[in-house]
Amino acid sequence: MSSSPAHDTFSWPLRVYYEDTDAQGVVYYANYFRFTERARTEWLRSLGVQQDTLLNEQRLMFVVVSASADFLAPARFNDMLLVTARLGRLRRASFEIEQQVYRDSMDGQLLFASTVNAALLDADSLKPQRVPRTLFEG
Repeated sequence: MSSSPAHDTFSWPLRVYYEDTDAQGVVYYANYFRFTERARTEWLRSLGVQQDTLLNEQRLMFVVVSASADFLAPARFNDMLLVTARLGRLRRASFEIEQQVYRDSMDGQLLFASTVNAALLDADSLKPQRVPRTLFEG
């Protein structure tokens, strides 16, 4: 696997808001997927990939095909988190994104780990398209 900016770990900070938590002040499990989605979007943006431009000008879009997740420890209201993203395996028409959520404190505890499989589709036909190797070069 060759080295590229996409293989470097990208980090995106965020704070847990009250709206992200359940009645006990713990982050509701589905919100970890929202956090990682935001980091994936910012990771792509950092690589020069604007998803709206990709859709409107090239008629291509990314779709999540599958996601696996490990919930390791809870985040709570007002915690500062660090969400990471990096390119895992790159296949012909799909790719893996490895993601983690850490508590951004002295301990840097790993709270959530996920692997997302995404595919590149033609927006009109919804058929898989070859992922250009240059897409993730930054």
